[in-house]
Amino acid sequence: MTIKQILSRLEALGNPKNVAGMARYGIVAKKAFGVSAPALRAIAKEVGHSHELALKLWATEFLDALILAAFIDDPKLTTEVQMDQWVKDFDNWAICDGVCIHLFRKTPFAWKKAIAWSTRKEEFVRRAGFTLFATLAVHGKQVNDKKFLRLLPMIKHASTDERNGVKKAVNWALRQIGKRNITLNKSAIETAKEIKKLDSSAARWIASDALRELTSDAVKKRLLNNVSQK
Repeated sequence: MTIKQILSRLEALGNPKNVAGMARYGIVAKKAFGVSAPALRAIAKEVGHSHELALKLWATEFLDALILAAFIDDPKLTTEVQMDQWVKDFDNWAICDGVCIHLFRKTPFAWKKAIAWSTRKEEFVRRAGFTLFATLAVHGKQVNDKKFLRLLPMIKHASTDERNGVKKAVNWALRQIGKRNITLNKSAIETAKEIKKLDSSAARWIASDALRELTSDAVKKRLLNNVSQK
């Protein structure tokens, strides 16, 4: 399938009502057809992996095409330069999270970029760093606890960032790290308590929300079950 054929398909599947609906959830893009996620996944399945097509799709600047690019790109061919270029184009939480979840976390550079981006000033570049922390915590089953423990001070440092895009990703990262196992749960809870003492409304929200989940009976039960099954 050519880039022209894909764009024609996206335009035909587009729905202006979907674009308006996305805007209500803070997903505002320069250009968008309003294609549903299931339709994008169907096209991605049809196209298969194609690094070349992914780069061409990204150049169109259509939100639907950007998400599709993340679906079809090959993480083995994705370069650091490409990642640094794409992250600069993130202008809403949906494209940030979608690309990080479906592509960036699978690359060999995921950890390196997550740490580097977490200190950046741009809202959605910084969000990308913490989104990667969260998704690596979910999918990095064999990763040593020490790697995640080193992220907790970074999470604490960023917890005073009042920007909505950042604070929600910081919270997400803290919660996902704390749900990996009992050891990390205890450390994440300690970090959340430290964050709660900071003079920042963002920090207080991050801490309260994280503590609510990390100390819940449901999480405790799951973590204990995981231990008993080993």
